[in-house]
Amino acid sequence: MSDPQPLSDPTPPPLRASVRGRLLLLTLLPLLILLPLLLLTSVKSLSDRLDEVLIAKVDSELTIARQHLRGLMESRGAAVEALGQSAALMAALRLSETGAEDLAAFLEGQRLRQGLDFLYYVDAAGVPVVAASLNSAPNPLDWPIVQQAMAGRSVTALDVLQAAQLQALSPALAQRARIPLVPTTAAQPTDRLVEDQGMVIHAAAHAPGGAIVGGLLLNRNLGFIDDINALVYPEGSLTGAGQGTATLFLGDVRISTNVRLFEDVRALGTRVSVSVRNRVLAQGKTWLDRAFVVNDWYVSGYHPLTDSFGQIVGMLYVGFLERDFAAAQARTLWQIALIFLVVVLISVPVMLLWARSIFRPLEKMNAVIGQVEAGQFGARVGRVAVDDEIARVAHHLDSLLDQLQQRDRSLRDWADALEHRVAERTAELQAANTRLDLTTRQLIVSEKLAAIGEITAGVAHEINNPLAVIQGNLDVIQSDLGPAAAPLKTEFALIQDRIQAIHVLIGKLLRFARPEEFAAPDHGIDVAQTIRDTLPLLQHLLVKGGITLDLALTETPQILMNKTELQQVLVNLCINAIQAMPSGGRLTLGCQTLPQAPAPNTPAPNTPQPDTPPQVELTVADTGPGIPDPIAARIFDPFFTTKGRDGTGLGLSITRDIVQKAGGSISLRTTPGTGTRFAIRLPAMAPPASQS
Repeated sequence: MSDPQPLSDPTPPPLRASVRGRLLLLTLLPLLILLPLLLLTSVKSLSDRLDEVLIAKVDSELTIARQHLRGLMESRGAAVEALGQSAALMAALRLSETGAEDLAAFLEGQRLRQGLDFLYYVDAAGVPVVAASLNSAPNPLDWPIVQQAMAGRSVTALDVLQAAQLQALSPALAQRARIPLVPTTAAQPTDRLVEDQGMVIHAAAHAPGGAIVGGLLLNRNLGFIDDINALVYPEGSLTGAGQGTATLFLGDVRISTNVRLFEDVRALGTRVSVSVRNRVLAQGKTWLDRAFVVNDWYVSGYHPLTDSFGQIVGMLYVGFLERDFAAAQARTLWQIALIFLVVVLISVPVMLLWARSIFRPLEKMNAVIGQVEAGQFGARVGRVAVDDEIARVAHHLDSLLDQLQQRDRSLRDWADALEHRVAERTAELQAANTRLDLTTRQLIVSEKLAAIGEITAGVAHEINNPLAVIQGNLDVIQSDLGPAAAPLKTEFALIQDRIQAIHVLIGKLLRFARPEEFAAPDHGIDVAQTIRDTLPLLQHLLVKGGITLDLALTETPQILMNKTELQQVLVNLCINAIQAMPSGGRLTLGCQTLPQAPAPNTPAPNTPQPDTPPQVELTVADTGPGIPDPIAARIFDPFFTTKGRDGTGLGLSITRDIVQKAGGSISLRTTPGTGTRFAIRLPAMAPPASQS
């Protein structure tokens, strides 16, 4: 230990600048000033955080309610769409050619079966046939969803039917939709006495010769709103005995709700407050805040609802009473304040007594610490007159300062070595993480492809069994009919052709699922002829899309490749090109023999060179918008697609695998605004050796 340096005994500083004064200040300031300020800040932060939590809670609950409403709309839309595509509807339409009674009775049965309030069929001229329990459907072609259904799309939306339209459909519907208005505090003044419009889930789907249209009235639909409330607010999900509420608004009027006016009376016909009405209905924004609901304050969420015309026609609401959470918050704040007061009353005297016993030794230690902080590592407290705990602390402090002085040098050396080792280890971990990430991605792709292979093989097997039965029965029918089958020769040939097409499709599926079971081709194919044979498979897509086809075919050597696989590659590329030109364009298919490139380090002219087979290039080019560079870089990755639900992301990946299996390569060249060109290069078959 180094010799202690004696401390000088200067004139004591003023109380406010001394260790004694600062210790008193540090003891009392946190307890009497800073701690109360911190407590108030924490309470304010806690209150704000509670408000944020409540708003986030009602926001998530509103999302659940919207998803339930969307699910109800999708289920009704799916039912109507299935009916529009059903064989039963087509049979009813055929029977109704002599009269509409059979179709009306059929529609009535389907309406009851699907739980709809109205259901009707409308032909292309706009003439409706309604279910037997309904009267009529005035002007069905005025609805956008019916217009879209006529164009071949199935659409479901919320719509508002006027009183006259409801009356025309069914007086019972009009009566059910009629809701007397109830004077409501904080609502916008109105002269209206009754709400006689009806909000419906309106679904339309394409059907043979027209469209099928159905709907479900939401006015007084208490089961629907109770389902939402039970889903959003299960029992015990709120503080105390609080209950959640859910409401469907038509305009600013509650048409379906579990908010109560009295104990057993629902608040149907009451109206929303002016502030909520202006924000949600007038501005089209979601309300997430406290709001006055009928007769009390609720933490509320309101979401605007639009109809098939794009107009805001109502709101979906969920919320819960604010007072239960406010009471719980107040109790918590009182408990915090009481605990703080008790802590202060006990702590202040105790802290003053402790501070008095350590003033002087602490002043010495404080002076030494100040010198050490200034860089005088040789400063020491020395001997303290009173041999108590503080004296032992002072002695221990001197020992620690000796150790600190020694270890300071060691720590600097260790720090340098540790920093170097950490850098090396970090680099190793980053490299390992990179390898792990790559391996994980490859494993995921392999597992997905394996699963698809198993599913594909199963599907092919399940199709093959009934197909064999169809083929066998067709042969039996032709055999039994004998000469009598001659008038149906064309029809039998068409059936046979379609069965063969399914066989080809099954072969492709099995080849994809178990490629190792299919032998490689043992003969060459003509590339140009294969392109011509593929064109009938694409003809309907070319005509439908208004695509002009150009062929640039030249005579090329044959290639050693399965013809069906080459056709699959061509179909995949052509379909992608057609989809890239939705407004029409030009599709160019070509093939040519590429000149042989000289080998590197070409020898002298008289030196014999090994024979290298030429390559055959197939090209598929379109005049679409082109492919952005980020997408082009990933276009051959398995499961990568830009088509959303309409794509699997396997088309170009499978195409690349087929080409590579045949010993070839595929590349693309794209220019934004000009188009995309895919080029496939395959090795040509070597010509047969000449006989000497």
